[in-house]
Amino acid sequence: MRIAAGPLDWSLVNGWIPLTLLVVGLAALAALLASRSRTWWTRWGPAAVVLAVLLTWLLRTAVDDWLQPFPDPLPTDVVLWAGVAVLGVCLAVLRLPTLRWKGRAGAVLAGLLVVLLGASEINKHFDQYPTLRTALNSWLTKTTRLADATGRTEPALRVPAGKTIADVWHPPPDLPKDGTLSHTAIPGTVSGFHARDGYVYLPPAYRATPRPLLPVLVLMAGQPGSPDDWINSGRLVDMMNAFAAEHRGLAPVVVVVDPLGSQFANTLCLDSRLGNVQTYLATDVPDWIRGHLQTATARTSWIISGISFGGTCSLQLGVNAPQVYGVINDISGQEAPTLGNPKKTIDKAFGGDAAAFAKVNPLDVLARQRFPDTGAAFVAGSDDSTYRPQQRTVYEAAVKAGMRAEWVLLPGGHSWQVWRPGLERQLPWLARRTGLIP
Repeated sequence: MRIAAGPLDWSLVNGWIPLTLLVVGLAALAALLASRSRTWWTRWGPAAVVLAVLLTWLLRTAVDDWLQPFPDPLPTDVVLWAGVAVLGVCLAVLRLPTLRWKGRAGAVLAGLLVVLLGASEINKHFDQYPTLRTALNSWLTKTTRLADATGRTEPALRVPAGKTIADVWHPPPDLPKDGTLSHTAIPGTVSGFHARDGYVYLPPAYRATPRPLLPVLVLMAGQPGSPDDWINSGRLVDMMNAFAAEHRGLAPVVVVVDPLGSQFANTLCLDSRLGNVQTYLATDVPDWIRGHLQTATARTSWIISGISFGGTCSLQLGVNAPQVYGVINDISGQEAPTLGNPKKTIDKAFGGDAAAFAKVNPLDVLARQRFPDTGAAFVAGSDDSTYRPQQRTVYEAAVKAGMRAEWVLLPGGHSWQVWRPGLERQLPWLARRTGLIP
């Protein structure tokens, strides 16, 4: 992975930066609270606190009870730090009329520092932006036009039966050090699903002649989310380049896809009234890959993986489209696709038809079918009290259904602290399962 060599690589979740923001932010909050005015303490100060509590409650209620953009409630500490940020704004606004222009500038600055404190602590919870480079990655990452990255069709490297690609691979002297990343549309030709553009990572070995027919990793983010999340917060390019460097340029071809259509949509990753997303991922995406990339084609060389919603989606595709995906890497997924509760899910997606839902619900499928030729890994965070038990339930169901499954517990909660290593540490296992390395 990238070495922290400058300010862009200083940690935003550990060390002196978040500590400084904590101290400065709390000091700014104390300054906004402090006043010699009796009226402030008896009227405006309490009013700011009450208003902040009310606005925070409204924010939590709107997110968790009304809009429900997420399948699970906002974490308590996230709500509390959002409340601190709101309090800073309320205090600053109510102090402005009582101050002169210099004092007003100080109040605005203090309010911004409190907001920055709240944002820092929320970022620490999700580990969304571990460094400033991660936050700016959309502007810093170099992409290559897909046609330039793929080049022409090359003769395929011959791999005898019983051998892995690595057994017969001899990298040419001029093999590039790093792979390429391309931003590309992947249309829903059959499904009609309108997905946002995805990404394709091609490892250095893809540009060799003869070309090894590399395994394919189809990767998804969570909900809310977008394919950009794996490029930015997931640091996918650094991760895959590091793996390729350790294996003489070999790594899976990675295709990051969008199963949502928009940031806050919840399609359930099914064919339903919410969209034909299962068809998109089981037909359109594989057809597009075969038409644009030169890769392995056997189901045993195709991996489906994702985080949270994407983890649940990877399990769904693994059991509902096993003819396409022979390997599953489910990171922090749920035991079932959901819009918040079973009744709401079935009503909105299937018009109340519980049998239609049971036909595609992973636990129901695992209970009635066997998957002896499917490999699966179920990754969860040790501190994830919501998703870890669900992952364990799914893992046990997969074992009973004959899958060659493994259980992976990593330190951390429902955040990128688990999701990044949930893929990175699994890469050797995935490479062995797909015949890339011994």
